[in-house]
Amino acid sequence: MASPLPEGYLPYFKAWEEKIGAFIEFADPQSDEKASGAGGPTDAIKGLPFAVKDNIAVKGFSISCGSKLLEHMKSPYTATAVQKLEALGGTVIGKTNMDEFGMGSSTDNSAIKRTNNPWDQSRVSGGSSGGSAAAVAAGLVPYALGSDTGGSVRQPAAFCGVVGLKPTYGAVSRFGLVAYASSLETIGILADTTKRCRAVFAAIRGGDPLDQTSRDAPAGSNTAVNDTAPRTIGVLSPEAIAKAISSEITAKTAAQAAVLEDEVARGFELAKTRLKALGHTLVEVELPSLKYGVPAYYTIATAEASANLARFDSIRYGQRPDWAENPDDLIDKARDAGFGAEVKLRILLGTFVLRSGFQDRYYLRAQKIRAGIRRNFESYLGSSDYANSNTVSDAVHLLDAILLPVFPTRAFDRGDFSLSPFAQKAADLYTCCANLAGLPALAFPVGGDAAGCSEGGLPVGVQLIGRAFAENTLLDIVERYEASHPFPHPAGYKKFWS
Repeated sequence: MASPLPEGYLPYFKAWEEKIGAFIEFADPQSDEKASGAGGPTDAIKGLPFAVKDNIAVKGFSISCGSKLLEHMKSPYTATAVQKLEALGGTVIGKTNMDEFGMGSSTDNSAIKRTNNPWDQSRVSGGSSGGSAAAVAAGLVPYALGSDTGGSVRQPAAFCGVVGLKPTYGAVSRFGLVAYASSLETIGILADTTKRCRAVFAAIRGGDPLDQTSRDAPAGSNTAVNDTAPRTIGVLSPEAIAKAISSEITAKTAAQAAVLEDEVARGFELAKTRLKALGHTLVEVELPSLKYGVPAYYTIATAEASANLARFDSIRYGQRPDWAENPDDLIDKARDAGFGAEVKLRILLGTFVLRSGFQDRYYLRAQKIRAGIRRNFESYLGSSDYANSNTVSDAVHLLDAILLPVFPTRAFDRGDFSLSPFAQKAADLYTCCANLAGLPALAFPVGGDAAGCSEGGLPVGVQLIGRAFAENTLLDIVERYEASHPFPHPAGYKKFWS
């Protein structure tokens, strides 16, 4: 039986939801009625309510993927990750808004509704898991599930001031996740604290016979909880960041979009100072592969999207037009009316790079760059082969993690001061490489002045990238950081769950 929500929660939920629009669908477990969202290691999550991004299946709930095409669709089954949380007494109380099919960096690409940032409702919450991040930041749920294809958990986590974990590819079952780019994406976690994030990950990790890309963590990977030993962390120097966005290789507009905003640069330096003060050893590193990440990522992601989204033809799935002359006309009309501009753009790009004669020039080239990016990270972090982790040849295993910015700006405004769609894509260079390499990454708020945020009242986030299946190492570092520098909350936040 579902646990009742805390006293005073429903008025609090309604007041926040009217302002931020985080939920597509909400269900009060006390009444078991669903309504449209207008406008051990696991002890920290037992019996708690949580939210799920609307591209992850929960039986009886919507699975719109933020698209008009699937707006009225209900899921007939539940994703493995959600089942594992429900088995611990967790209760899904709603589905959260997202960029259509996970394509975007703002959640403004949703065809269902608009989601605002709890810190400043005139700004975006990030994307594509913006609804989940906003819900956690506002205290509507203690944690939520999202999906991360190129930064879609970490970027909104940074924008909203919460913890965001992208696990190692294969560490969490993708069964029940609507596919966008199958070789890149993973179900991720957004949580109010590092401890909660750790508990959720402990619950949902592991191999699943329904997902052949999933696996258990290899023997020898870090399974310790709250190991406070000092770590060795690689950091990008300002010179290394400048090389990564060099306009000699990158288009000028893209290079400008990747330059760190002053507040973000100061937050990054503050995070380095605080980590060093906690006893960690910081080592400057260069990641020359960063500059190639965005073009390789979008080539591969759009190619896989064009194939994965072919199923949405309104014959098997999706809303149909009122009239069509034949099946081809039905598909054309349905996809034209049902897909938004960003989805259409990415499908067309993906179809282009997979055309005969273009695969070698674009798609296969991107896959070679992807392999190079993975080798670049493994040269610092070590490979996923833990069986030989003590040998000298194991990339020397110099570092426990690498510290990077998450996004070049804080949560951006809408209107005249918004980032263009192209600039938003170019700004993915700090997040997409973890997906290309299949490595775990953990975003967390830096915390700044007395308000716990940067000048202007907006949070700044940074991220740690680690060796494959070393999520607990990242969580150890950040949990200790959080103990010394508690994470901030927006004005009006109320904590309902310990």
